[in-house]
Amino acid sequence: MLIAQCLEQIEKGSHITFNQALELATSIQPEDLFRAADSLRRSIHGNAFDLCSIINARSGRCSEDCRFCAQSGHYDTDITTYDIIGSDEALIQGKDNDVHGVRRFSLVTAGRTATRQQLEEYGKIYRELLQQTGLKLCASMGLLTREKAELLKSYGVERYHCNLEACRNFFPKVCTTHTWEEKVETIGMAREAGMDVCSGGIIGMGETLKDRLELAFELRELGVLSIPVNVLTPIANTPFENLEPLPLSEILTCIAMFRFINPRAVVRLAGGRSRMGEDQYQSFTSGANGAIVGNYLTTAGNSLDEDLAMIRRLGFEFQDGKQKK
Repeated sequence: MLIAQCLEQIEKGSHITFNQALELATSIQPEDLFRAADSLRRSIHGNAFDLCSIINARSGRCSEDCRFCAQSGHYDTDITTYDIIGSDEALIQGKDNDVHGVRRFSLVTAGRTATRQQLEEYGKIYRELLQQTGLKLCASMGLLTREKAELLKSYGVERYHCNLEACRNFFPKVCTTHTWEEKVETIGMAREAGMDVCSGGIIGMGETLKDRLELAFELRELGVLSIPVNVLTPIANTPFENLEPLPLSEILTCIAMFRFINPRAVVRLAGGRSRMGEDQYQSFTSGANGAIVGNYLTTAGNSLDEDLAMIRRLGFEFQDGKQKK
């Protein structure tokens, strides 16, 4: 009865409450919850599947102390560091994604924020991508000012990514060098500049089920319609290196609840899913309808061909990655 009640509310354009979400996540048989979330996804989004890809445009030496991250300068991690990716390398990956029909491509940079000089260098890469591919362009470059947001928009960037990472209450256990509120401010600045936004978080950092639900509700309140869900990959020599992996049922329950709480958003499986092996594809029958494909900054992802083949077998259709000129 609870599932039917929640689906009816959503069908009528209303939202479920936090108490309803908590009851769904704790009292419904997992298989029933996953099927209901999949049904909700189909009723709103059909079989459309949203693909995007990212490339690490600036690696390492980050001033921030995010406790999950290999790129933080606070921890002794074994990663390659560089200030800016070569434009040839970015174009090779961009063109490969374009050929495969990936809709979006993002430059992602380590650091609290990008300087104007750095943004101008990234702008050269964006211009090449626009000239040589049909990709829609995204950016994930830390905290923004209005000037920086407008500059990115002038380069053709259509979407800005800034993960909340965790709910407001849990965030101080994840990072102390910037705040949840600063991330929300950046989301607002991106929108004011005319970009849409992508924001989600990481699960498996020691947060509770209630914390995950709170994050989903915060994203709903912010009106975010592209929500990446990352599963923690513990990195050696970071504070979270010894955290136990989440059971598959918890991951799928999170995916299903993000669908119920944000029914019209693309719920996008992102980093960490390769650690789930073949089980990761159950996410796409539990409410998810998007993915970041390829590699994920400092952790390996699935091969692009493997991803596309597996997702097609589930009956999904990829949205056209070509821009209308």
